[in-house]
Amino acid sequence: MFNNLEIVYISSVIYLEMFFNINKTCFITRKETIMLEIFMNLENNILLFIQESLRSPILTPIFLLITKLGDNGQIWILISLLLLLNKKTRPIGCMSICALIGSYLINNMILKNLVGRIRPYEAIQGLIPLIPKPGDFSFPSGHTASSFAAAGILYRKLPKRFGIPAVILAGLIGFSRMYLGVHYPTDVLFGMISGIGISYLAEILVNYIGEIIMIRDRR
Repeated sequence: MFNNLEIVYISSVIYLEMFFNINKTCFITRKETIMLEIFMNLENNILLFIQESLRSPILTPIFLLITKLGDNGQIWILISLLLLLNKKTRPIGCMSICALIGSYLINNMILKNLVGRIRPYEAIQGLIPLIPKPGDFSFPSGHTASSFAAAGILYRKLPKRFGIPAVILAGLIGFSRMYLGVHYPTDVLFGMISGIGISYLAEILVNYIGEIIMIRDRR
């Protein structure tokens, strides 16, 4: 069995191999190579399982619609704009807009191009995407990141009868990216983590700006 240090080491090499195409033979032993291949095959098998066992004529149109809602963050932009119309919810709308902008800059503009991970249908034999092939890289999932960036704000700031459906929708959008064959599970997982983290940063930023404006108005 591996001890904790070995697990950390192998995990680090796995991500180097997956995302930066570093030659694994320079770093790890045969035992660790097998571990690496198992991990990478697991992701491939998850996507193939979804394709072979979960895709259906009923579910496919549903997930096509769900993923369409997340295109360019359009559903979250619409919700944010509606929140801006009401003075009471305006700060929440500002937080959501900031979170969406932050997610786009960090995930779509920086991380995707920095990591440069190819799409799963280009690497997994037999995997068929159900939508036109995206022109950008795979990691992380921009749809998932923007969805959880906005949904994180809505969940914390709105009543739960609105917040919980927002999180469920974000999760469905993330899953739709795997269902449609355009993202690896780790793309979606990191997108979720990144989006939630960015939502907290956006909340802090808007609150800070709001405090500065209040102090200025009192003078």
